[in-house]
Amino acid sequence: MVQCFLRMRRLHIAAIFFAGVLGGTRFGVAWADELKATPEIVISVDDQELQVVKADQIVEKFPISTSKFGVGDDLRSYKTPVGVLEVCAKAGGKLPEGAVIKGGSFTGEVLPPNAPGRDPIVTRMIRLRGKEPQNSHTMARGIFIHGTPEEKAIGKPVSWGCIRMRSKDVVALFNQVQVGTRVVIRSTGHSQQRHGFGAWVARWLS
Repeated sequence: MVQCFLRMRRLHIAAIFFAGVLGGTRFGVAWADELKATPEIVISVDDQELQVVKADQIVEKFPISTSKFGVGDDLRSYKTPVGVLEVCAKAGGKLPEGAVIKGGSFTGEVLPPNAPGRDPIVTRMIRLRGKEPQNSHTMARGIFIHGTPEEKAIGKPVSWGCIRMRSKDVVALFNQVQVGTRVVIRSTGHSQQRHGFGAWVARWLS
């Protein structure tokens, strides 16, 4: 009787163990799937393009503008950092397109696209924090993905370090990302040569 009881107890413990293993496996698979479904941002300085990537698939592309001073992370350099970063804060979630944001707050002013003589941050702000030594100053330098009224310049490196987007595009991006979203900014340096040569040709022809 005692041996039978002990045998049944061992079988019961084994059943609990295997159920836990199988349940943990199912949980692990679900967690992995959720991680794969989490979007990340991939920015190409060369192409002046931002991609939203989910499960290794590009789901959206947006034209952008990075720094006119090239890439880097030196303090007061006004350059766009490269490498692996993350979203560390978001602002402007319910504001209208063109809303002027200063110090993270709405000023009450709303600008149309390409408002003459104006170049503030508008619509949405997505603040970035560096995750590597090569971009460790990103947060202290105040580097954002944000809307700009200078939409006609999108597609060219004309910013002061931030990543600029058209208002409708930054709204679409803002709604897909959250604090902690991974951001990768890549550059080979070819874009600066290309845009620089194009600007020289334009000046020569004018």
